[in-house]
Amino acid sequence: SSRVVEIQSQMSERAVELLGLPEDRPCLLLDVGCGSGLSGDYISEDGHYWIGMDISPAMLDVAVEREVEGDLLLADVGHGIPFRPGMFDGCISISAVQWLCNADKKSHSPPKRLYQFFSTLYTALARGSRAVLQLYPENSEQLELITAQAMRAGFTGGMVVDYPNSAKAKKFFLCLFVGTSGTLPKGLGTECAGGEEIHQAKFTNKRTRFTNMKGKSVKKSRDWILEKKERRRRQGKEVRADTKYTGRKRRPRF
Repeated sequence: SSRVVEIQSQMSERAVELLGLPEDRPCLLLDVGCGSGLSGDYISEDGHYWIGMDISPAMLDVAVEREVEGDLLLADVGHGIPFRPGMFDGCISISAVQWLCNADKKSHSPPKRLYQFFSTLYTALARGSRAVLQLYPENSEQLELITAQAMRAGFTGGMVVDYPNSAKAKKFFLCLFVGTSGTLPKGLGTECAGGEEIHQAKFTNKRTRFTNMKGKSVKKSRDWILEKKERRRRQGKEVRADTKYTGRKRRPRF
């Protein structure tokens, strides 16, 4: 549903913001549990490249059908992250990591799977980069288990909680640093007095994201399409030549 898509893209946007990426160059990000590539769309719009991993072939089929710009890998992250050391400038994950706490098979040990995931993720990330993992923990034990395995793997950092006082909007982001301990970003809506104000503004703001925020082209406009085609050419993909018809609206009937 469009509500789910909207929440997903808000969380992706927040996760990428918490990564604190350099402004001056495109980065390569890993999207853990990328599903149908909704967070990937946001990463691409932001001008970055990504590789997505997911355990569900059905979800990845949807991503392929949607022609997402990232590369996709079918894999169980509980077996580890199979990329060369220092390859990624950051990692995001939207509502996926809590699944590693479930023992789906007799042989599954959640602490081992979490440690395997975090230790290989640590290696795959460039020094000085971050991983921001949004998750829905079932309880505080789960939260502690996840955080403990991340720290054991060498990460520093901790939990950033947005809107801690709101049952509906409360979101957990595990914000992890590689090789440098940065200062943990502040959660949104943590200043009680005017907290509600901020929360409202934040959401109304998002709905107008494609009406030229940050001077970017309005989504699906001619400029936006040309930029997207240009990005795909740079990635070495086959793209049709631009013509005067590119991005033109069709008449309602032929």
